Amino acid sequence: MTEKTATPQPTGLTVHNQSRVLDVAFDDGSTFALPFEYLRVYSPSAEVQGHGKGQETLQLGKRLVGITGLEPVGNYAVQPTFSDGHNSGLYTWAYLYKLGAQQATLWQDYLDRLTAAGYPGDSGRDAKADMTVKQSSGGHVHGPSCGHKH
Repeated sequence: MTEKTATPQPTGLTVHNQSRVLDVAFDDGSTFALPFEYLRVYSPSAEVQGHGKGQETLQLGKRLVGITGLEPVGNYAVQPTFSDGHNSGLYTWAYLYKLGAQQATLWQDYLDRLTAAGYPGDSGRDAKADMTVKQSSGGHVHGPSCGHKH
């Protein structure tokens, strides 16, 4: 019998519109607080990632971006709609887990790329404050259709 390393599966996704953070909890016990800006600038879409190494497009001015919708895609991903109209990124569970697990490194890389491109401070966020991990609220998905006010 071959052992397969399974991607941790989410047990909770909570959209916090006021603080602009997506909380994601996984079945391995990991929880991540992913700022909307971080999710937007690391969108897995071709518009952001390009079609190969070195074709990435640096995203600017996304500090105040919101999430206006979060739709499930099968049993493997979610597709957020951001307030700037971007909605072509499919965030698989493996990609969300990677974004959470590598958040400090990826965020610093983004800030370094902003500085190198001549846009230091474009983000305007306190990266250390963004790295705090919050607990999820269980298995409830909060979003525009859940009925809660955020």
